[in-house]
Amino acid sequence: MKLTHNRAVWVMVAVTLMWSTAGVVTRHLEHAQKFEVTFWRSFFTMLCLLVMLPLFKGREVFGRMRQGGAALWWSGLCWCGMFTFFMVAIMLTTVANVLVTLALAPLFTALASRFFLGHRILLRTWLAIGVAGGGIAFMYASQLSQGVSLAGTLVALCVPMAGAANWTINQSAQAHGKNVDLIPAVLMGAGLSALLTLPLAWPFQASAHDLSLLLGLGLGQLAIPCVLAVVCARVLKAPEVALLGLLEVIFGILLAWVGAGEVPGRDVLVGGALVMGALVVNELVGWKERACVLP
Repeated sequence: MKLTHNRAVWVMVAVTLMWSTAGVVTRHLEHAQKFEVTFWRSFFTMLCLLVMLPLFKGREVFGRMRQGGAALWWSGLCWCGMFTFFMVAIMLTTVANVLVTLALAPLFTALASRFFLGHRILLRTWLAIGVAGGGIAFMYASQLSQGVSLAGTLVALCVPMAGAANWTINQSAQAHGKNVDLIPAVLMGAGLSALLTLPLAWPFQASAHDLSLLLGLGLGQLAIPCVLAVVCARVLKAPEVALLGLLEVIFGILLAWVGAGEVPGRDVLVGGALVMGALVVNELVGWKERACVLP
């Protein structure tokens, strides 16, 4: 699939919209709980990718997976953590809390690249990290003062940490001449997540209604958008992908508000505004700086 720049932008917008449906869909489940929700979403994602991968990359993709080495397995473990922690967090706290926390991923990635790969962090990025950290701290403090459990938000914090680890593993592998294919790693992550959560999900309680919704998440919220995101990343620059990815936070909160009546609290809106503002300013300034040095 080849895309022009403008089409890639619009496809990436559609991708973020698909990603953002997890919260509102899970609010309409009847009987499935926590780990069972995680199991079925991961299981259906695995099945969908088993069908889609040969269509996009040919049947030899499975042979290449066996040659992926340790980096591919580590990347798969990171995807496993992201899938598992995300769904558990969604079942423990509000959609807004989870999505605002997930927005920290670019800043965690910058920190990981500094301490594990030796990449230099610019002053503007340090400032963005400070402001975004202040926004998250404000959210946490407000929830503590209101007697709200932080369990869901703390679990959600593991998702951007796993994402930063995933990026670091891929960058390190590329530095050593190995290119980790992200989509097979997603497949491995989904399989590992389903395997790990199966004992905790048993006995199953999901109704046919629940299974249909979770199948929809596996296909439309993970498998399809993950493949499309990789295609878009070949056309769009990293700052563009990072900025467009933030739309997931906005779409997700709005969908949960309109589709499930989950109104975000004032502390989430204030903390989220600080996080989003810091990220947007940092990415836009970096984008302009890179544009200025191009011939």
